[in-house]
Amino acid sequence: MTGDGTLRGAGRPRTRNAYYEGPPSRHFDGRIFFNPGGLPPGTFRQLLKWQMDGSRTKWPAEWPSPYPQALPEPRIEGSTLRLAMVGHSTLLVQAGGLNILTDPVWSERVSPLSFAGPKRVNPPGIAFSDLPRIDLVLVSHNHYDHLDLTTLKRLKAGHDPLFVTPLGNDTIIRAAVPDARISVHDWDEEVRIDACTTVHIEPVHHWSARGMRDRRMALWCGFVIEGPAGKIFFAGDTGFHGGAPYRRLAQRHGALRLAVLPIGAYEPRWFMEPQHQNPEEAVLGMQLCGASFAVGCHWGTFHLTNEPVDEPRQKLLAALAAHGVARERFRPMRPGEIWDVPEAPGSP
Repeated sequence: MTGDGTLRGAGRPRTRNAYYEGPPSRHFDGRIFFNPGGLPPGTFRQLLKWQMDGSRTKWPAEWPSPYPQALPEPRIEGSTLRLAMVGHSTLLVQAGGLNILTDPVWSERVSPLSFAGPKRVNPPGIAFSDLPRIDLVLVSHNHYDHLDLTTLKRLKAGHDPLFVTPLGNDTIIRAAVPDARISVHDWDEEVRIDACTTVHIEPVHHWSARGMRDRRMALWCGFVIEGPAGKIFFAGDTGFHGGAPYRRLAQRHGALRLAVLPIGAYEPRWFMEPQHQNPEEAVLGMQLCGASFAVGCHWGTFHLTNEPVDEPRQKLLAALAAHGVARERFRPMRPGEIWDVPEAPGSP
């Protein structure tokens, strides 16, 4: 077994990549993708050890948000930046006249099975029927809590947005949504959305899989949306990796108006550290990439790991205090919550 849990037998050819064929690169060996200089995900044996150790905290069956479901406006023009939290890593970003969804999930479960797997403990913060016309959907990677084919089918049928995603994920989407409009990219590439807005595809420290035989066969990424509202970073999922993704982000893009950063699904650290940062690391990441404001996502909706349902928020607030960051700069958003993000200091 290799370091990432892939079985190899003597003289047995390795399983071909099911999603992508292309030349080797600094993060692709010709078959699987990897994090340069980083750690691979845990092995299947380590996964079983974690699942059987009895350390997972029980969540409530329902954890309602204090906010009612949002009713978004049709469009937000100019430099105004408005966010509405749907849940987990799904946000509606309204800026520069565009309506953008990040890793959209409206399904009850994030699982290959409709009857088992992590289930919502709160309803989506926007009813699907109340969505404004969606122009753009960012899909960061293929884990079920980020790439939900049922939701993507509904978006195609009702909105026909452009899907932007990293290498290999287009194969998964197109198998379920054959007529989807998809723009697929490698790290450090970009796609022009309209005359004023460009999306940049950024490296993060994560991995991918839809099953047991396709580990790291599709790429993962974050995105920088550059437009009239400034620069907005959506991380998708990432481990902190010594701050490397954030330092690189600052070098490429300078100061950001907003960073949307995961703060949940981080325990136990011995297993989750390579793939999921914790709240304190999210605060450090915000500082390293020079974001004026940040949103905490990836918490409080689906029970994926060991920590209690509200611990990410509590630990984020403690980390902000410890690092001298004002609470109003980094908001752990709940479903239905709306935030008009202030202008970055020094903006015209």
